[in-house]
Amino acid sequence: MPELPEVETIRRVLERKLAGHRILNLTISHEKPLRPQSALALQAHARGQRIIAVERRAKYLLLRLEEGSLLVHLGMTGQLFAMVSGKPAPADMPGLPDKHTHVTLTLDRGQLLYFRDIRRFGHFRWITDQEATRLSEGLGPEPLSPQFTPGTLLKSLTRRQTSIKALLLNQRIVAGVGNIYADEALFRARIAPQILGRVLTLEQCTRLHAAIREVLKEAIHYRGTTLSDYYDPESRRGGFQDRLKVYGREGEPCVTCQTPVRKGIVAQRGTHWCPKCQPWKKSRRK
Repeated sequence: MPELPEVETIRRVLERKLAGHRILNLTISHEKPLRPQSALALQAHARGQRIIAVERRAKYLLLRLEEGSLLVHLGMTGQLFAMVSGKPAPADMPGLPDKHTHVTLTLDRGQLLYFRDIRRFGHFRWITDQEATRLSEGLGPEPLSPQFTPGTLLKSLTRRQTSIKALLLNQRIVAGVGNIYADEALFRARIAPQILGRVLTLEQCTRLHAAIREVLKEAIHYRGTTLSDYYDPESRRGGFQDRLKVYGREGEPCVTCQTPVRKGIVAQRGTHWCPKCQPWKKSRRK
């Protein structure tokens, strides 16, 4: 699933390509991503509106319109591709529209936007400004914002009887972090993913806070991580997969101490860590 760096990369490309364009038409070939909205409702709300800006909240994209927004969540395999009608598509871009293209936006000046999703777990629908506000209020702080501090992280972990890995995946605690960057941040902070959130000290939260921000900024710089389905709207792969230190490196030597990286299940997710750099001892209940 695309996480904050991938969605932010997509946002930046779409902001450059779509802001100021007017939606002339929407072609919908499959309604599952629209639910509970209908194709007719989406077309009625979005057609004729101008895209004011492209924003991101956690893993959601918001195409802000003159009235309301188009809300996009990419799910597991969702993709957004932008191109100009009549111009050659990038060599790596699939022939569009294809059987996996569920929504096509035709905009003025020949601009096209395709929402493609092989597994159909993504979402694409129109929402009101009030719904957008409620969505944002239900999420935790953005990890790159001033509102996310070591103190707020420590407070959110207090009395939490679950692993720090599970808590980092909780979008009410920190918005936008997923499996890849949780593993990478915990490694950089030298914290075992199995440790209960309630036992972390302010010093550990300070390290973890810095590691989260560091790894996310670095991943954005390299346009995200491409392991399978992620491409930006210009069909470019991410580059951060070449800089991963633990994720996807089971059995390979740790980049710090040469101990083989382990993989196990934590928070029902495949989790990678170095047993030497991230030692774990079960703590007594306090």
